[in-house]
Amino acid sequence: MQVKLLPDAVQVSAFERTLPALNQAANWVSALSFEAFALRGGVRELRKLCYGELRGQGFGAQAAQHLIKRVADTYTTLRVSIRAGSLGPPTSKRRRTAESKPVAFRPHAAHTFDDRCLSWNYDAQTVSIWTLDGRVRNVRFACSPKALKQLTAHRKGESDLVFRDGKWFLYATIDVPDREVYEPVDWVGVDRGIVNLATTSDGTDYQGRRVGRYRRWQARKRAELQAKRTRSAKQRLKKRAKKEARHATHLNHRIAKTVVAVAQRTGRGIALEELRGIRDRVTVPRDQRARLSSWPFHQLGAFIAYKCRRNGVPFVEVDPAYTSQRCPRCGHTERANRPTREHFTCRRCGLAGPSDHVAGINVRNRARSAWAFVNMPDPAPA
Repeated sequence: MQVKLLPDAVQVSAFERTLPALNQAANWVSALSFEAFALRGGVRELRKLCYGELRGQGFGAQAAQHLIKRVADTYTTLRVSIRAGSLGPPTSKRRRTAESKPVAFRPHAAHTFDDRCLSWNYDAQTVSIWTLDGRVRNVRFACSPKALKQLTAHRKGESDLVFRDGKWFLYATIDVPDREVYEPVDWVGVDRGIVNLATTSDGTDYQGRRVGRYRRWQARKRAELQAKRTRSAKQRLKKRAKKEARHATHLNHRIAKTVVAVAQRTGRGIALEELRGIRDRVTVPRDQRARLSSWPFHQLGAFIAYKCRRNGVPFVEVDPAYTSQRCPRCGHTERANRPTREHFTCRRCGLAGPSDHVAGINVRNRARSAWAFVNMPDPAPA
């Protein structure tokens, strides 16, 4: 949950001194950890190595503990990414770079505070937070009534202090219990794409033409402002930053909310294709690379998944292989079944229709099989 902080001049001064100092100390701990343990530094070893020095630099006990834990967690994440192959094979330049130098933190990177360093007053909508200038109290924050209600009822654990675009935010962890998942009577298959952002097995299209036009218009405006190279043009560019991303996020929220509401109203579950790593598997022409990279399919899937958990709607991901080339009636799979991007025509039985709708039906059919297999009762003992 994100809330916006509204600090006064004195409070801003304390924040501006504390956050860069914390990240500078994190860089120092990271360098010591890399020198002593390479990528294997743990909390216990770093505490013996760095805790006393951090306390001597003026950091509180909890702040020092969080600095050490933050660095150790960063190296743990890096090791997991390397082990999973996310940085490429051992010979890749990206992996060699990651393994050859300590992790660095930006001067205004977010930092974690727990309930000993940060306390909330929901009635007054203020927080009290530790800084190098002492405890800063009565820092006002702003959020919607719905967000405040969720904070009051479900906030739990740590919060991150974030500085972004000249503004201060707190990212609070909330633990909202999931609803009990009901037994679906059927499934809504959802096919995601670029031209049509989402197409359901019911035949509903959520087209991406408006998003495409909006992205192209934003790109033209950015190019025009960048060509001017004036101070006012740079200010306009800074003001327009992330506007396109916010627009796409809003649209994805609307689509996900509608799809989940339809499934919940009809007692069905939602099935998506598992599209992880698609950018690494798909090769596109140079003029299409920016379009593929800005394709918000992962965000849409994440929104649908968490809205399903919140509302108790069953959710599964299925194998995406050949969903747009397989005939849902006879099962014939062939590349020629899809003569164009928009149309599907089975070469065996003659079934024809929009290709994205056919893909949504195939996703739905695979979800039926997957759900039946997962919920199959255990065999009786011999």
